[in-house]
Amino acid sequence: MATRALPKSEWEAYFDHVSKHLKAETAEIEVASINLGDQIEAEWVPFYGVSYDPKDDVIEFVLEGVDHLVPHPKEVYVDDSVEGLRSIEVVGADGVRHIAKLKEVLKLPPPDKCV
Repeated sequence: MATRALPKSEWEAYFDHVSKHLKAETAEIEVASINLGDQIEAEWVPFYGVSYDPKDDVIEFVLEGVDHLVPHPKEVYVDDSVEGLRSIEVVGADGVRHIAKLKEVLKLPPPDKCV
């Protein structure tokens, strides 16, 4: 795994690419700051996508039951490798860290195929 900074010029295209290739992923959203401590906003729920809107300068994580917005993001870090994307960390203008951790859903055969 390799965590790397993602240049702002790549945010929109990178997040569009991620959202187009999602397959049965779940995610956990953690918000961390000195004032708040670490808070879990969403815990392993279906993850539908992430986007960056340069006009409004906002990153949006879309999960089942949660629409998590990070206005005026300053930095983005991604933990990706050959195996795939593991996490996205967005640092907001206020210094708060918004971390989306991804994991694959366990794929099981249909019940009639089980022994």
